[in-house]
Amino acid sequence: MTRKILVTSALPYANGSIHLGHMVEHIQTDIWVRFQKLRGHECYYCCADDTHGTPVMLAAQKQGLQPEDMIAGVREAHLADFTGFSIGYDNYYSTHSPENKAFSEKIYRALKANGKIESRVIEQLFDPEKQMFLPDRFVKGECPKCHTKDQYGDNCESCGTTYAPTELINPYSAVSGAAPVLKESEHFFFKLGECADFLQEWTSGNNALGKPHLQPEALNKMKEWLGGDGETSLSDWDISRDAPYFGFEIPDAPGKYFYVWLDAPVGYMASFKNLCDRTGLDFDEFFKADSQTEMYHFIGKDILYFHALFWTAMLKFSGYRTPSGIFAHGFLTVDGQKMSKSRGTFITAKSYLDQGLNPEWMRYYIAAKLNSKIEDIDLNLNDFISRVNSDLVGKYVNIAARASGFIAKRFEGRLKDVAGSALLAKLAAGSENIAGCYENREYAKALRDIMALADIVNEYVDANKPWELAKQEGRDARLHEVCSELINAFTMLTAYLAPVLPKVAEQAAKFLNLPEITWEHTRQTLGGHAINKYEHLMQRVEQKQVDNLIEANKQSIQAAAVPAEAGKFVPVAGQAGFDDFMKIDMRVAKVLNCEAVEGSTKLLKFDLDFGFEKRVIFSGIAASYPNPAELNGRMVIAVANFAPRKMAKFGVSEGMILSAATADGKLKLLDVDAGAQPGDKVG
Repeated sequence: MTRKILVTSALPYANGSIHLGHMVEHIQTDIWVRFQKLRGHECYYCCADDTHGTPVMLAAQKQGLQPEDMIAGVREAHLADFTGFSIGYDNYYSTHSPENKAFSEKIYRALKANGKIESRVIEQLFDPEKQMFLPDRFVKGECPKCHTKDQYGDNCESCGTTYAPTELINPYSAVSGAAPVLKESEHFFFKLGECADFLQEWTSGNNALGKPHLQPEALNKMKEWLGGDGETSLSDWDISRDAPYFGFEIPDAPGKYFYVWLDAPVGYMASFKNLCDRTGLDFDEFFKADSQTEMYHFIGKDILYFHALFWTAMLKFSGYRTPSGIFAHGFLTVDGQKMSKSRGTFITAKSYLDQGLNPEWMRYYIAAKLNSKIEDIDLNLNDFISRVNSDLVGKYVNIAARASGFIAKRFEGRLKDVAGSALLAKLAAGSENIAGCYENREYAKALRDIMALADIVNEYVDANKPWELAKQEGRDARLHEVCSELINAFTMLTAYLAPVLPKVAEQAAKFLNLPEITWEHTRQTLGGHAINKYEHLMQRVEQKQVDNLIEANKQSIQAAAVPAEAGKFVPVAGQAGFDDFMKIDMRVAKVLNCEAVEGSTKLLKFDLDFGFEKRVIFSGIAASYPNPAELNGRMVIAVANFAPRKMAKFGVSEGMILSAATADGKLKLLDVDAGAQPGDKVG
């Protein structure tokens, strides 16, 4: 029976580059989709950039762009990275789309008509310096449950607890570092708590195929969040944000916008609707409440709460179908540690491609680590080199290389009919088992089984030694048979590997003179078939390539910190003692007001708050900051114990503001990390 399946990956946020951590998810999804298509099912893979929210708005402002222009460029870059890794979306769209706006409003109105939306006046954290309400992710502080510091205002990355930002201990604004204040505002809420009974049933239930909606680990987390015995810890969900905000305005609520987590998953629907409108597919068949189609979401474990609870409840109570399954995965580490920019292991997809590394190497390695559990996986760079070289080059592509020459030179490129081969029967026998591994996302086991079959084929090569048969008179028939078996075996292995190595499969199909590789090739032979000249399918990974990749990612961080023209630096001053340093009292200060000094082309006048007192300091950095008002509200570092100095006719300067002299002659103010307060001592 042909299945109809819609598959999505989580939407990358339009405020950063794609890195290998993102690739784990999109490669995992792409393999599953390609497998379904190889099996002949009607499967569609949709994704989009997640484009709304305060971070995008602020990033666009920083770049001097309109948000719409910035997200268009980011989407183009994201899609180029994914395409480079052969991620085969049927549609890659944007949440800033007319389809998404229409669906967001429709779902909101349906939830409201269903009694699941209410408005109420709340106290919300407000940044007094930036004059804006702070989204949850722009408030940081100490988790109220596990007391881990520097956690975001919506959930703790350490213990997984969700909470309101007002529950954080010692909160601070991630925008300015200021202590936020409470301010009243009308907000709209989705009554998630009223959905608890349904969610209890759905999270523990099965889909139409009899498979659980959630993985066991995810279900355990749901039980923790949902509670039991009629009690639930679910809170109503705040789905609105105040202007200024980049997003969709809520109907009949001027100045109020949908929270990005409402319209982001709706982006799955919007992307699919855009595909349907372009291709004639029936959108309603996939999203109506009684749909007989399948829908699966591949996501990271950090957004399980939003998908399994918020998104599923939104769909249910607005009259749409719910997911058939949600598949969560863990994070990616590199050499056993969190990805690090300083070590060069925060590897971007673009840097990998730009360094000329074959993306199929990484697809294979990631697949070889993935299973159906919510487990972190590690990219061990030495293991990456040895595994790719051993499995793909040593075991797999060499099979074709060792047999194709004899077929071309001795047998006019035509294979012998070897339908009764015992070797090929062994390979065909694994078809359903390997298919089951792919279906259940047990990719690591699938690849172990495939490589075990490759070992059997290579043992057959060593036992029959076609290079020796070619030298023996009267053994042409046996040579033809052995080499034909090997080319057929290579075809079967290619079909098994095709979901993981789509580009290699395409190239192999050309060599094998086939229109395409399908799953049927795992069970059938190419009797009497003519093949084309073999061209090498894959090179070995060299240590130098990986070393260059790491170095390139280190340099990208350095390039962001040092101007490209920098070639000369001011010599280091003479040696100073610790006592000399300790005489200088440096303090954090907040800029209350900064303005140009009339009659001077060099000076700016700063009114500073040191916490314990206010001072005026003149600084000769006017050439670097032509718009001094932009410095208002900023934190700077100043020397607080210099003697006051009279600045000619302009006034008295009560200290010195620290700045860095760049290689191009500009002066740049030194900044402090979020959380530092006026008066804090530097040292």
